[in-house]
Amino acid sequence: MAEGTSAWSPDSWKTKPIKQDVVYDDAGELDTVLSRVTNMPPLVSSPEIDRLREQLKEVAEGRAFLLQGGDCAESFDYCNPLAIEDKLKVLLQMSLVLIWGMRMPIVRIARMAGQYAKPRSSPFEKLSDGSTIMSYRGDNVNSIDPENRRPDPQRLLSAYFHSAATVNYVRLLLAAGFADLHKPEAWDLGYVRNKDIRSDYQNIVNRLTDSLKFMGVIGATETSASSLNTVDLYTSHEALLLDYEQALTRPVPKPLDKQKKRSSYYEPATPPRVPLAPELCDWYNLSAHFIWIGDRTRQLDGAHIEYFR
Repeated sequence: MAEGTSAWSPDSWKTKPIKQDVVYDDAGELDTVLSRVTNMPPLVSSPEIDRLREQLKEVAEGRAFLLQGGDCAESFDYCNPLAIEDKLKVLLQMSLVLIWGMRMPIVRIARMAGQYAKPRSSPFEKLSDGSTIMSYRGDNVNSIDPENRRPDPQRLLSAYFHSAATVNYVRLLLAAGFADLHKPEAWDLGYVRNKDIRSDYQNIVNRLTDSLKFMGVIGATETSASSLNTVDLYTSHEALLLDYEQALTRPVPKPLDKQKKRSSYYEPATPPRVPLAPELCDWYNLSAHFIWIGDRTRQLDGAHIEYFR
């Protein structure tokens, strides 16, 4: 630790000035909600995050390509089968084209299952009649309905459950073969109006299908079935609301082997019955596989930089 630098903890960000903060009318209700989230199961696992880190290393060294896509701000209404399937289709279609053209592994990160907060340039907005109301801050803060803009702590709990439902359905789809490369025709391009684009994509699908059929004939796909039948898909969001992020920041036991590698199986990351000593654990944000700092909260002396430190 550098001289003069204080020790980090999940709540050390509270000692720093914060931007894009949300002020709630009832602090007691907020504490109750955050306590519930703190005791909820994590949304992702630490081995999954470690696997993504290894894949991002490949991206940084030019041996893989990163594809991230999704909504600027998710709505709770997007937590439905059709909306989730459509997003996955777009990501799979884009990654298929990139793999075919670049001949390079693709790391897929979906901006979903948590991208509910919305940074704003002003806490208030003016309506056409000249009246002023609170800005819409995302579904996990308040409603887009002008009549319901009061920040509601219960929306943080709703965000958790909508994220959990989305992650669960994505896992179900991938486990059921939704991303199976043997069936790329299922990722239809019905929403694309340009006939040339649809034709180019169909040509890629046809050539890929022919290649896989040939590999199947000679038995070359038998040893790599898992990589052809599914993909790694990671979730991400901007870590804007630090109270929520802190509630899903969990201690994970440090690896015990000499190579400092954590085991690939899931290690419990719910609050332990007996708190781990700081030197025996690593801290993981288990609200998503990948979180980031937004442009409006990247002040070097601010709370968000402290949290990410």
